[in-house]
Amino acid sequence: MKKRTGIRPWLFAAMVMLLGVNVAVGAEPDTQAAGQPAAMAAPTITLDKAEINNGGTIKVSGQAPAGKPVFLEVWADEHDVRANRFDSEVDKETGKRPYIFYITDEMPAYYKTFVPKELQPKIDAAKKDGKKWSYSALLKDLGADIAYSVPAKVKLESYQSTLMASVIGSRGDLLPAMDEKETRKRSMQLVKARFQSIDKVVAAVVDVKPDGSYSADIKIRDGLAPGKYKIVAVVDKKVKSEVATFENKIAFPLVYLENAGTSLNIFYPFVLSLFVAIFGVLMGAGGGFIMNPLLLALFSSLPHTVVAGTVTPTVLFSQGSGIFNYSKIKFISWKLGCGIGCSMLLGAFIGPKLTEMITLDQFKFAFGWILIILAALMLWQTMPGYLAKNKKEQAILKEFKKRAEVSAKGKN
Repeated sequence: MKKRTGIRPWLFAAMVMLLGVNVAVGAEPDTQAAGQPAAMAAPTITLDKAEINNGGTIKVSGQAPAGKPVFLEVWADEHDVRANRFDSEVDKETGKRPYIFYITDEMPAYYKTFVPKELQPKIDAAKKDGKKWSYSALLKDLGADIAYSVPAKVKLESYQSTLMASVIGSRGDLLPAMDEKETRKRSMQLVKARFQSIDKVVAAVVDVKPDGSYSADIKIRDGLAPGKYKIVAVVDKKVKSEVATFENKIAFPLVYLENAGTSLNIFYPFVLSLFVAIFGVLMGAGGGFIMNPLLLALFSSLPHTVVAGTVTPTVLFSQGSGIFNYSKIKFISWKLGCGIGCSMLLGAFIGPKLTEMITLDQFKFAFGWILIILAALMLWQTMPGYLAKNKKEQAILKEFKKRAEVSAKGKN
């Protein structure tokens, strides 16, 4: 008879039962066993009103996890605008100029992050950098980079240009699509390029209590895009409130300018352009060179690219009327005018492309020097010494005066 080997069935069963009891006794909840904290509760958000009229104040309140800072991300949901930036600054690592043009047509017409009140000193410190302030550095310093999400999702294109291409206003060759990290970085640069001022993209107004309750007065300035706006409260990159909405309404005479991303009382530029056209045509121009700096100075919300583009076709009205009246009194040299016009065709092609590649400061600098040079030249030509030496010009002035007198008698 063979001797049995191995574990007897009844003994094996007893061992299994004993092991099972030990495991059950030593078991803990899954999350604790894995060393994972309980999920953070999402903050709540409540608005005191559902609409405003051409700007106003929205009171925001809610409850967030205690001890956590609360950031509010606010943006215009129905209207997008173009934002572009030409990177021609010397790279600190390579010492070369990249000449890369970045552009998107999906930037929200309004975008702003509201942070806790105690962070105001950090915002003030960033303002001391002047125009060299960095939007990405500011968000990181405030801890508000966790709330930056909407512009990071826009469709962004980049073009490799060259020095010669930039001179003639060419965007260059389209580069491959950027990854998520690079898109986020470049989108922050476009936010600064679009909105320019720190106060337009960040404000410290959120009052957070020790128990996690918070409140904020969100001031929406006048002259912005109409339609729905969205607000979300953020305490962590993945912990956000439900989206709250309100509507910004405008009515005539306010008119929304789609490509400028701003609303404007149409009567103000109407009256301004009336006076500009009178004096502009008096000097033999359409008045665009006068309208351009005035619009930039009086209506700072208008991008310089939109101002330059808008003024160009508007002078057709003043120039058309001016051409008709100047031709009646025979003050037009068509040979000279057509010759100059041919060269202006080329300049008019390069100008618009070049405009979108320069900053507002560069635009103002160039335009200001052009006006100074022209003013100095015209002033010099009116000096008695210049007129005395230039008999030919005196003869031309006399001839023009004679024609004007004949034309005036003919009307009478």
